[in-house]
Amino acid sequence: MSPRLQGLSPAIRTHIMVAGEALEAGRVDEAERHLANATASDPQHPEVLRMQAGIHSLRGRPQQALNAMQQALAQRPQDPLYYNTMGTLLGSIGDFDAAIATLHRCCELQPDLAIAWYNLGVMLTRCVRNDEAVVALQRAVTLAPDHVAARALLGDLLRTRGHVEEAAAEYRKVLAEQPWAGAAWWGLADLKTTRFADGDIERMQAAMQQPRAGDDDLIAMGFALAKALDDAGRYADSLAALAEANAVARRRQQWNAAAFSTGITAVNQAFVPPPAGAAEVLGNEVIFIVSPPRSGSTLVEQILASHSSVEGAGELPDLPLVLAEESRRRGQPFPRWVGAMQPTDWERLGRRYLERTAHWRKQRPVFTDKLPNNWMYIGAIRAMLPSARIISCRRDPLETCFSCYRQHLSNNEYTRTFSDLASFWRDFDRSVKQWSGLHPSRVLDHSYEDLLATPEARIRRLLDFCGLTFEPACLQFHENQREVRSPSATQVREPLRQDTASAPRYGALLDPLREALGIRLEG
Repeated sequence: MSPRLQGLSPAIRTHIMVAGEALEAGRVDEAERHLANATASDPQHPEVLRMQAGIHSLRGRPQQALNAMQQALAQRPQDPLYYNTMGTLLGSIGDFDAAIATLHRCCELQPDLAIAWYNLGVMLTRCVRNDEAVVALQRAVTLAPDHVAARALLGDLLRTRGHVEEAAAEYRKVLAEQPWAGAAWWGLADLKTTRFADGDIERMQAAMQQPRAGDDDLIAMGFALAKALDDAGRYADSLAALAEANAVARRRQQWNAAAFSTGITAVNQAFVPPPAGAAEVLGNEVIFIVSPPRSGSTLVEQILASHSSVEGAGELPDLPLVLAEESRRRGQPFPRWVGAMQPTDWERLGRRYLERTAHWRKQRPVFTDKLPNNWMYIGAIRAMLPSARIISCRRDPLETCFSCYRQHLSNNEYTRTFSDLASFWRDFDRSVKQWSGLHPSRVLDHSYEDLLATPEARIRRLLDFCGLTFEPACLQFHENQREVRSPSATQVREPLRQDTASAPRYGALLDPLREALGIRLEG
């Protein structure tokens, strides 16, 4: 196979190598500057196209990224690195099946490519295939012991299994070698139930000045620093750290709140009146738990998964993947094809979803699907799986939005500003009110605050809605040692707490968020 930079002038080769290093560090502005000359002189060179694909992806232009990478891969169909890049791009748009297949091909072509094994581990984790993910990540670490991202992700998987001390120890080992490793700092912060050690604030602030810290590191460290400052009672400083971290992320791409709201309106309207769905009664095996992030959905899943009949599967990608398959089959994006669907079509999609998720019914007859953004697809769920239960979790909007703003949520760009968060919340709120009004027997609007106020009554209500008999273990959900695959993994292993609200500590500092949400300010 010919060298990747063959045919380029020495000056252009240098620009491309620097652009590649910048992309790896997440510094998209720098990468774009260095690639400009190469794009002008050699726009169809495969390595130029591969760099362009990376820039498009970080800028939030997925289709342009895929188009560029397809052109590059067509010129180098046996290049493992090109399959690695394509796999990550496919994963970034949620096509995890294709991403995993593409990364497997990369690993076949070059079994010693550590970054490919790491990326495969990431995609397997997102598909809740954690046992396979551990194998891939361990392979990456064996090949590259200094691959801190792989080691940090292995620490995350320890956390999902409740091994908090072991996870913390793994993060600390990483930081001892690379103090600027943002993923490890955020891993410590995301343990939630533990506090940072004395001196960690100063260590993070020093690490953020390291020239080797890329934008990804700076973003993750910014969120971790904000958590440490909050623990120390320095609330204004914590908000400042959050603003800076979100600003760095926003330099790459910005959320188009108006376009998103228009899209949600189109989806909602496509299912009013509800279409004739699957004639066959499908979906009694599944409970969908939907919500904005940080709204108590993991707690609801933990309660239900403490029942002897329920498997808590976590955030499954299968529903959007099934809808994406249908979009490709029809050559139209969702929801444009909804009007052409017949009951047999909806039944086909429902059976496809149940086929994809059969693994989760091997031990128990019912399973939960807790992918938060499935609230966008409630109309489709009702058509595909008429017997499915849908629990919509909501929490006080100020607490929800502030918690999202504080959480390092990858690929959730609406969390970067208060105005975008408020717009997203309103889209969720109006959608769920529509669906619970249209389908009251199958869509339950559940309140986190009500659960805290009357736990047993609300837990019994959840079980009744799901057609489950009451079991005392559901009241003792914190004793359940199952894997929990969300940022709340450590919190749901504790009894219910009444002191989970964060906004009161910040007082008037959060008035801009209150204004964005339309909450009347006192005084």
